[in-house]
Amino acid sequence: MTLPAMIADLESEQDSLDQIVADLESSRWLLATESPTWTIADQISHLQFFDERAALALSDPEAFVLDRKRIIAAAPHDLSVDLGRQVSAAELLQAWRNSRRSLIHAASIVDPTVRVPWYGPSMAVKSFLTARLMECWAHGEDVASAVSMHRQPTSRLKHVAHIGVGARAFSLMINQLPEDSRSIRVELSAPDGELWTWGDELSDQRVTGEAIDFCLVVTQRKALHQSQLTVMGDAATSWMEIAQAFAGAPTRKT
Repeated sequence: MTLPAMIADLESEQDSLDQIVADLESSRWLLATESPTWTIADQISHLQFFDERAALALSDPEAFVLDRKRIIAAAPHDLSVDLGRQVSAAELLQAWRNSRRSLIHAASIVDPTVRVPWYGPSMAVKSFLTARLMECWAHGEDVASAVSMHRQPTSRLKHVAHIGVGARAFSLMINQLPEDSRSIRVELSAPDGELWTWGDELSDQRVTGEAIDFCLVVTQRKALHQSQLTVMGDAATSWMEIAQAFAGAPTRKT
């Protein structure tokens, strides 16, 4: 996929979530979501905060590194939800729109060969934007669930699935499990019926099922036992039980 196509998919994912919250009454922004203690406002505030920092990482890496030190120093306080708890729903929505426009603009003019700093290892530009799309989609699922809305899966799920597959080694590492170099065959049915695949087709370690199920598991919006995924082999099982596509300390959906 080209960088412009990746940017277009990220923008489409952001727009999809915007359509859910744009017409919500202010009181509904305080609805609880499945993320412990977080409201819809907290979810959008979190996205606004990190879209703003993503734009900074792309446009001014040195300033981002300084800002990163400030954020790390504030731990365990979560700065990402502060704005959403201080301003109105309308102001928060506008702030998120401004941040994501800045991100899209920065992505459209950045040198595509650079490495982008973040809170873990630096990333290639397309991988960086894939991670932003994954986070927008996952938090969008939280928001949609809170307002009892079903979102129709799209082909953009392939980005989420791809980063989920790629994060296998990271998932094992943060859970203090040993490295496992065995190939795992992942076969997922896309929303349009296409088959998405990763890994050695002859491997006896396999994960198969619907792409939406896989994406919900690797973003920990659904526990493995709550999914309809078929998992074969000890390596595949060990991974999928703790799979985590996002950065940070290990968490577990139960």
